[in-house]
Amino acid sequence: MFKSAYIRLTIWYMAIIMAISLIFSLVLYNISTSQLANELHRQSARIYSRFPIFQNEAILQPKKDLSYGDHIILLRIIFLNIIVLFSAGIASYLLARKTLQPIEDAHAQQKLFTANVSHELRTPLTALKMESEVALLNDQPTIDTLKETIHSNLEEIEKIETLINNILKLTKLETEELRANFIQLSTNNLLNQAIDKIKIIADNRNIKLNLTESNDYTINGDQESLIQLLVILLDNAIKYSSNGQTIELHTKRINKQVNIYITDHGQGINKIALDHIFDRFYRADKSRSKTTTGYGLGLSIAKMIIDLHRGNIIVSSKEGSGTSVTVSIPIYA
Repeated sequence: MFKSAYIRLTIWYMAIIMAISLIFSLVLYNISTSQLANELHRQSARIYSRFPIFQNEAILQPKKDLSYGDHIILLRIIFLNIIVLFSAGIASYLLARKTLQPIEDAHAQQKLFTANVSHELRTPLTALKMESEVALLNDQPTIDTLKETIHSNLEEIEKIETLINNILKLTKLETEELRANFIQLSTNNLLNQAIDKIKIIADNRNIKLNLTESNDYTINGDQESLIQLLVILLDNAIKYSSNGQTIELHTKRINKQVNIYITDHGQGINKIALDHIFDRFYRADKSRSKTTTGYGLGLSIAKMIIDLHRGNIIVSSKEGSGTSVTVSIPIYA
């Protein structure tokens, strides 16, 4: 699909370049021949004025020289256009590749995203179908059996709902709709709200969320999405921390930005996986993904949220020693 697009776009670029070149060549030819004719007539006139005896000498007539000069100019312009044609072909192809590369990358990402969504949806849907079919095959189901089946189906439906909500969130972030909701926000208030939302999960694992007392800063952003960003990061820290561990949070101003630090002492992330943690549907450890819920969209959403706020997120980790996440957001001026 893109090969034919490359060729068509290359032809269009070449046509535009050659049209400009031909117009320029025509103008140049007319100017050059006109200047040559004027100069020959002027030189001839000077000779005739000084040496009237040569008035009727054919060798001093400018017509033959003018014709020869026009011919030379035409050949050089044609040669120049041939060089332009070959150069334009190479330049047009490279420009076409560069022009279509973002579209090709987006198309490839869209195909990958669609394939991943289909794969992730297939698992809960298959489970729903199998459990429902097993329940229907039971001629004398008990109330407890039916309740167990319904409960299991609801869990699968909840997984599908979570996936769909995450996809809708990604779509909303891509269109930058949240910019209309930007207001002045307190960093301490955002952290406390995020901790309140995730505290029950931490308490179930006996994990302490330690928010160090620090100065409060004002930033500009969407409150709901920034809280979601912090919840995603805290949830990841909890997932990969051992029971009874502590997760530290604190803020610090550096120049015109406020940094929010979230540090855990859990399993950590290996160096290879660290380069891909913001990829959609990527989970750092397939074996760990079997024991932890999620679709690998959380950090992708977090990255898009921080990008939308003109900030940055840096993850540093050492396998077996924990992970530190630094979220940088511009301070409201």
